[in-house]
Formats: sequence, structure tokens, C-alpha cells
Amino acid sequence: MQPPGGPPQKIALPNIKNIVAVASGKGGVGKSTVAANLALALAEVSPRVGLMDADIYGPSVPIMMGIREVVDQRTTAFPMERHGLKLMSMGFLVPTEQAVIWRGPMVHRALVQFLTDLNWGPLDYLVIDLPPGTGDAQLTLTQTAPLSGAVIVTTPQDVALIDARKGLEMFRQVRVPVLGIVENMSYFEGDDGKRVNLFGHGGGRKLASEAGVPFLGEIPIDPRVAECGDQGEPIVRKYPESGVAKAYRALAATVTERLQQIDRGPELPEVQL
Repeated sequence: MQPPGGPPQKIALPNIKNIVAVASGKGGVGKSTVAANLALALAEVSPRVGLMDADIYGPSVPIMMGIREVVDQRTTAFPMERHGLKLMSMGFLVPTEQAVIWRGPMVHRALVQFLTDLNWGPLDYLVIDLPPGTGDAQLTLTQTAPLSGAVIVTTPQDVALIDARKGLEMFRQVRVPVLGIVENMSYFEGDDGKRVNLFGHGGGRKLASEAGVPFLGEIPIDPRVAECGDQGEPIVRKYPESGVAKAYRALAATVTERLQQIDRGPELPEVQL
């Protein structure tokens, strides 16, 4: 059901070629880690990449990117730059211990300002780290931002898959292309090369098959992922030869390919003359 007055007006962002939302149906599946490392993997092949933290209430990007102190808005240009990415987050403006107590309209206004009031410059990719669930921030961005597509992050457990399906259906309802599903924390690989499925395995692939969307790949478990996030240097950058970093590069390549497919549109059948 559309709100009175018809569908919301989409924001024009002609300098940004692709806007990719990274979403999850629930928290705790590593969505922000996926968003940050995906952005860094994209930046290895394209120098013009931005990462926008759309989680107003619980921003993660500042810590993951090593910017822990609130910055002075009078002397700091936004978006900030770190590790080759252009960055924006509410966490740059509000102390970590301070709660943001805003209603939906204020969240809407802040996110629109992030997109329109900042000089992002020309970007090939803007990765948006959405908060978990299907609330105000998600609706604001899916209805007003010209999203190129969405990546749904899940873990193998059934409880995560149930919520991931809800997130997927939200994007379908607002007619945002779902690029596919990525299964995070998919398996652990020991020094002997053996894989251990700590949380089950294959749930993301099964969900993708049932929902009729592509399966984008598996991201393995590595204890260094948490270490890198806490230290402000994501694993793609700090341990570029790790199995996890290679998985993120594969994910970036698949996402790029999916965006190109969507941009080209469906192939027309060959006409016999």
C-alpha cells in the first residue's frame, strides 16, 4: 500500500554509478563486517568507493575503520577518508557512550542528508551498511535512494535464515533488485585443511534457491576477523592473503558481475531471419 500522494521521490545521485545496500534480517550475522570488507575488496579494483553507515542507533563503521573519537564538524570535511574509502557514519558525530534517541522522521532526515549534503564526489560504488531488520532506515533508503541492488547477509542457522527471508522480501516489495545472498561464518578451516561446520552449512545456498535469487558465496570463520575489526583495519586490508580476504574478493567480483547483468537487463531471444 502506497502512502498518500504516491510513491516517494527518488533522490538523484548522478555522480554515483552503483549503490549497493548490505542488509540482514537480524543482528549478529556479521553484516557490518561484510559491508566493510566488501567495500575494501571493491576498492582494490576501483579507486572510487564509499562506505556509508546507515545504522543511526548502533554505528559500527567508525570502530571498524579505526576512527574512535568524535570529530569536530567545524574542521573536518565529510565524508572522511580511511583505507582508501570515503566514509560517513553517525558514529563520527556522537560519542560511543551516548544513545541516539530519535524517531523515524529524524532518522529519515539524517540519512537523506548523508546522501545529498555531503560531497561524495564521483564514485563507482557506494556501499551502504543498513541496520538489521526492516525499520525506518531501511524504508528511507529503499524508497528514496536509487539503489542498484541489495546483498542479503545470513549465517547458516535456521533462525538467521528466517529473518534473512524477511529482509529479502522487503526489497522485493519496494522493487529493489536483490543481487543475492552471502553466507557469512559458513565454516571454519583448520591448519590441516579440514572444514568444520560450526553453525551448520548450506542454509544460505538453500534459501537463495528457494527464493529464486543468486547465491553469492561463502565467507569462512577466522578469529582474526574480530581482531581486525576491533583494531580498525579490516581483514581484507590487514591480512590480504588470508582465505577470508580471498573470499571477499570473490564476493566483490560476483557483485560487480551481478550489477552489470542488471544494468544490461534481460537478454532478448535471438531473432531468426
